Amino acid sequence: MAQGPTSASPLIFDRMLIRARRRRAAAMGLTTFLLARVADDLAERLSVVLRRFDLALDLGTPGEAVRAALTQVGAVKRIIAADALPVGGATIKSPFVAADEEALPFRDATFDLVVSALALQFVNDLPGVLVQVRRALKPDGLFLAALVGGETLTELRQAFAVAESDVEAGASPRVAPFADLRDLGALLQRAGFALPVADADRVTVRYDSVLALMHDLRRMGATNALIDRRRTPLKRATLMRMAEIYGERFADEDGRVRATFEIVWLSGWAPHPSQQQPLRPGAAKTRLADALGTREISTGEKTGG
Repeated sequence: MAQGPTSASPLIFDRMLIRARRRRAAAMGLTTFLLARVADDLAERLSVVLRRFDLALDLGTPGEAVRAALTQVGAVKRIIAADALPVGGATIKSPFVAADEEALPFRDATFDLVVSALALQFVNDLPGVLVQVRRALKPDGLFLAALVGGETLTELRQAFAVAESDVEAGASPRVAPFADLRDLGALLQRAGFALPVADADRVTVRYDSVLALMHDLRRMGATNALIDRRRTPLKRATLMRMAEIYGERFADEDGRVRATFEIVWLSGWAPHPSQQQPLRPGAAKTRLADALGTREISTGEKTGG
């Protein structure tokens, strides 16, 4: 059964605005280099899993990059795409379901595989989404997703904070507070996934100027959609001061500036009896002392001086 964000979930992102920004990006011409890299990495990660998945769900990924990559490597037999805003190409024809990531319309135990690329960082109730994904997976089904992590655009965040303090006597949130690696790994466990794994890949992209970076973010549909964002237009003086600070702090010798994108990878399996299980307390057949080649000291016995 579909379910939306829980009442306790903080509303961080303006989801309607995110969709509007994605429509604008599609009209401008999408910037897809980061998504293409993630799609290739996702396909490579699946290629080492010695299994072909019958039915997969591509959840919220913009465009067709992930479906194309999975089709090319032959990792799945059939792929269904689910997104609130279909923006894709015409080369890969996948069945499509109009659905918000926070309210999945699928029955329990439907999919063998659920993947997502650069989408779930913009949901307000990520714990709830992960629970829904785990329920939508068949037993021993796999979840594999890439999200933007907390170190993403740290340079832009710092430069804006200083510029707004200098020009406007107070900073406002300009770059989303994405979750960090440790928190995301813990969320997998809380959602009930077996064998959860979280790791990160840091990508550094260089631009001629910070304005070129901001243009790319606009064409990714990734500009500021925070509910608590400042609603007044960005002042030219603030923008110029931010660009100055960015160049002073984050430029290389050739004058080009750096931008960090942290990609956090999450994977976990829907529980199944065939999976590795931790031993029950007292079930070990070999003593730790024997494995270490030492003498076991019983409770209350003193070590030699």
